[in-house]
Amino acid sequence: MPASSIDQIVSLCKRRGFIFPGSDIYGGLANTWDYGPLGTELKNRVKRQWWKTFVHKYPDMIGLDSANLMNPKVWEASGHVTSFSDPLVDCRNCHQRFRGDKLLEEKLGIEAVAVLKIEQVQPMLIAEDIACPNCEKIQWTEAKKFNLMFKTHQGVVEEEGTLVYLRPETAQGIFVNFKNILDTFRPHLPFGIAQIGKAFRNEITPGNFTFRTREFEQMEIEYFVEPGTEAKHFDIWQKEVWDWYTGLGISKTHLRIREHSKDELSHYSSKTIDIEYQFPWGWGELFGLANRGDFDLSQHEKFSGQDLKYTDTEDPNKKFLPHVIEPSFGCDRSILTFLLEAYTEEKVKDDTRIVMKFDPRLAPIDLAILPLSKKENLIVKAKELHTKIIHETDLVCDFDLTGSIGKRYRRQDEIGTPKCVTIDFGTLGEDDKQGKKDTVTIRDRDTLEQIRVPITKLIEHF
Repeated sequence: MPASSIDQIVSLCKRRGFIFPGSDIYGGLANTWDYGPLGTELKNRVKRQWWKTFVHKYPDMIGLDSANLMNPKVWEASGHVTSFSDPLVDCRNCHQRFRGDKLLEEKLGIEAVAVLKIEQVQPMLIAEDIACPNCEKIQWTEAKKFNLMFKTHQGVVEEEGTLVYLRPETAQGIFVNFKNILDTFRPHLPFGIAQIGKAFRNEITPGNFTFRTREFEQMEIEYFVEPGTEAKHFDIWQKEVWDWYTGLGISKTHLRIREHSKDELSHYSSKTIDIEYQFPWGWGELFGLANRGDFDLSQHEKFSGQDLKYTDTEDPNKKFLPHVIEPSFGCDRSILTFLLEAYTEEKVKDDTRIVMKFDPRLAPIDLAILPLSKKENLIVKAKELHTKIIHETDLVCDFDLTGSIGKRYRRQDEIGTPKCVTIDFGTLGEDDKQGKKDTVTIRDRDTLEQIRVPITKLIEHF
């Protein structure tokens, strides 16, 4: 079953090179994380599966990679400069700062907190006896709005430079390129623009490993539709996304769909649902689907002075601003979810093995080549096979000869390698009891079943 504690995943991730604390040799930087060799492979595979599913397999979808730094007017038009804020409260005793709404949500739930106004946050914290997580005192200041965008300056001299922001979302890069896409690709409605990229939010209380961080990666789609057809496309996308997560191994029993209440909706949305995952600390947002209407395009048309209307290909006199359905995936949250879901502890005889049961399409390593021992002739044969695989296939192939064969099996289990290939003395034709010459043993990660196959037919099993 999945990991019951986030500590299990944090420990495994550092021990096996999935995710490291950021700036570790300097004592770290609060809630920053670096993806190690295996984490990088896992992340790339998640993104590759997403792109393959939602871009390459959709004839009406195209990709984009927009800049992080954008004209500051973009964020004025989108509403981020004035509206992108969280309620900040200070503890009068220890002077630590927290998001008041998140403290309340932990006790009362999202729906109950969504209806609160900012001036109600402090009285509610006191009424509910919610203490400071740091010093356990109940001495809260009044809540204040805190804008989440990171500011920087573009120019040689900071005082003379232009104020710019690190983007808090990737969506606006798609909207400001809408006209470019219309002019160059002349797409027919409905059509979508997909993007994977970094975003930055100066979160007050990040935490729970990579679940909420100040630097994160999004996988987003803006799907443009004719006004009046939003409901149909909304339902289609909801099913497609659910099927993507469950198809890659997330149990349906660990997912739920939660629709936002009217008071919880963003200013641009007429309907939003979250797909939530049951994390060790409780239910949390994994994916969001929103009906953004024509808010973004109309705002950018107003602030830029550019005509962003779509012209109907069959009726040139019919011009309008399309409405937008937005499927928004958290890349890092998706990776964390796949890690949690894959984590398994199993009893094998008198031993307990930890095995990461990734879907084979996500596993960082496809197969491992393991010589039975450090005998030179076994190593030479194993390296020969390893070289052949990495040059003749696209498989990611590990080569491991450190430790006993049992320990190496356990190590590969713990990083989620679906298959291990063992080269023994039978392979060399020196021991018929181990197997016939030019055959190898394939060991399955999940079933522990071992089969003997000729080297010439090895690739057929992957």
